Amino acid sequence: MAERKSRFKIASAFDIRTIIGALLGIYGVILTFLGIFNASDAELEKADGFNVNLVNGLILLGVACLFILWAVLRPLVVEEVPPEAMEDHEPGRR
Repeated sequence: MAERKSRFKIASAFDIRTIIGALLGIYGVILTFLGIFNASDAELEKADGFNVNLVNGLILLGVACLFILWAVLRPLVVEEVPPEAMEDHEPGRR
């Protein structure tokens, strides 16, 4: 059981949903901090008073949470294939 659980964790670490969620989360944190701490009056005036970095950062954080939640609620299932089944599918063998 422990071996099966450790293989599951390894497979989940490379799930594309986890990778996309992590990248969106990193970008979301950066944009949120820029929107909070680095919003100049000139930038706000260009966007008609709308803090674009803050809003986009929060949206990215929300989407990242959805991706991570999706990966947790619907985990990747790796089925173990017995060695006998693999012998039938060797390349070059008929």
